[in-house]
Amino acid sequence: MPEFEPVLTARWGNADAVSIDGYLETGGYRALGKALATSPPALIEEVKASGLRGRGGAGFPTGTKWSFIPQSTGKPVYVVVNADESEPGTFNNRELLERDPHQVLEGLAIACWAVQCHTAFIYCRGEFVWPASVVERAVAEAYDRGYLGRGVAGSDFDLDVVVHRGAGAYICGEETALLESLEGRRGQPRLRPPFPVTDGLYGCPTVINNVETLSCVPHIVDRGATWFAGIGTEKSTGPKVFSISGKVNRPGNYEAPLGTTARALIEEHAGGISGGRALKAWTPGGSSTPYLTADHLDTPMDFEAVMAAGSLLGTGAMIVLDETDCIVDATLRFTQFYAHESCGKCTPCREGTWWMSRVMGRMENGHGRGEDIELMRDMGQNMLFKSFCALADGAVSPIDSSIKYFREEYEEHVRLGRCPFKDEPGAASVTDRTGGTTGSLAQVLPEGREVQLGEVLG
Repeated sequence: MPEFEPVLTARWGNADAVSIDGYLETGGYRALGKALATSPPALIEEVKASGLRGRGGAGFPTGTKWSFIPQSTGKPVYVVVNADESEPGTFNNRELLERDPHQVLEGLAIACWAVQCHTAFIYCRGEFVWPASVVERAVAEAYDRGYLGRGVAGSDFDLDVVVHRGAGAYICGEETALLESLEGRRGQPRLRPPFPVTDGLYGCPTVINNVETLSCVPHIVDRGATWFAGIGTEKSTGPKVFSISGKVNRPGNYEAPLGTTARALIEEHAGGISGGRALKAWTPGGSSTPYLTADHLDTPMDFEAVMAAGSLLGTGAMIVLDETDCIVDATLRFTQFYAHESCGKCTPCREGTWWMSRVMGRMENGHGRGEDIELMRDMGQNMLFKSFCALADGAVSPIDSSIKYFREEYEEHVRLGRCPFKDEPGAASVTDRTGGTTGSLAQVLPEGREVQLGEVLG
């Protein structure tokens, strides 16, 4: 196979590309001119033919989503960029915004022409203070040069773009909760159907695409659907920016064709496991996707292959754990995150994530019981597919998969009455009131003496 040439990250080595002048020098906004000379239905068919699937996690065909937008309702059509990247381990959208904001804007403008939208919104994660500033500057530049506003690129098409900063809630990455937040309400998911393509922002037809998805669009229009479909696999086409973090030598974002194996991404792109240690587990698409193990390293990183391996591609965020990591502790941290970020609308999610974190915490801190393992599995079954959105499902994924592959580690926590990865054999930790470890009981107490915990802590 020919060597892969970067597509989405091609300008990352050019510091000037963040400005509109640098973007134009490298062919920027050329695709927008081509798109405006193409009829919207033909443009949608071109995106369909490319096989582009949404990069936000679900992998829904982008052109098909656009084609669902009705044009005869008498209501305005909206396009919303989901830049509320909050999945633990995911940071590719952030870098796409910081390094090449006009690529996203050009993809947005093309999408708006395709669905006949005249007002679009970019919903930026609240914590993205600097990336949002970069995008706001790029929007201002695009207005100044005529690529946004009245008569886009010399055509008779008008388009306004508004940058909206979120309030820092993970749930707003879910598209209907994002719409609720954008309308000024608390971010909570809506019951579907109806779907946003017919009843979205302000009850109007709405397309929601994420940053990486729209970044692909200018390249499809400029170089053709056949070219794009020739990258990746038959059903998972195009390039993907994979976020690799954890116990690797070179954490970061790496662009590769969909279908590149996890082994190649971890060992060749990210430099292998740090310290020469053995790989223990990894997530293919962020903390909400089931763990895979070293036995799955040759899995092609595409939607179908990862699902066949028992997980989900999700956002392409690969969190890598090595042999020194405690799977119970790692899963506890994920669970605490979901308990904190649950919006509270659905009882199975609100109560289930909280109780999961309590049981997991009990086990990690040396108070686990043998029946806790099956208790967590049972709680997971009572949460799975029983909420308005997929947050509860994502919270269950790391727990179920960690028990599936590392059940003996959970059992070891119960048998020893402590985490085997943290304490010295035979010594239980003593924790002070601030949560810091002051030492082991073996160091604090004379041999054979029994005391109350309050006496030890003074």
